[in-house]
Amino acid sequence: MYPIIRLAKEFFKFRNAPKLGLTDTHVSHHLCWPWDLDFYLELNNGRTLTLYDLSRIPLAGRAGLIKALRDNRWGLAVAGASVRYRKRIRAFQRIEIRSRCVCWDTRFIYLEQSMWLGDTCASHILIRAAVTDAGGIVPAADVVAAVEPGAETPDIPEWIAAWSQADAKRPWPPK
Repeated sequence: MYPIIRLAKEFFKFRNAPKLGLTDTHVSHHLCWPWDLDFYLELNNGRTLTLYDLSRIPLAGRAGLIKALRDNRWGLAVAGASVRYRKRIRAFQRIEIRSRCVCWDTRFIYLEQSMWLGDTCASHILIRAAVTDAGGIVPAADVVAAVEPGAETPDIPEWIAAWSQADAKRPWPPK
């Protein structure tokens, strides 16, 4: 079940937070609860993705994306993700999540998020998001113009471009 109470907490906590620029970092703090654990008593990989969701939503609100989605009757979809896990997170550990938009291309917006235990990065995710309307994917330039008019397009980091190119070679539908 989706943690609606946690989502409400994030909305409430950041309701008056200062606006962020499109590529600024949003920082949130979470606790790993016993119901977030898997059989090995560590943060479940599915719940990790949910916690990342809970941090992206306030980022989108603070950056003005949620308003742009509402104003234009757009939708938002995760179009791809790549996660790297490096350290176990156990019950009752405090997690800091850092979320930011890194760049965009013609179709997608790329976000990176990381979970931290103190000074140690526990996991990192790259999200490729698409904004949609009745006609399909809305060009990223139109989305950026609605959120932050005049924003300059950042260079796409080599590692993101390589991931995107590799993913484009992946067969679809799978055989």
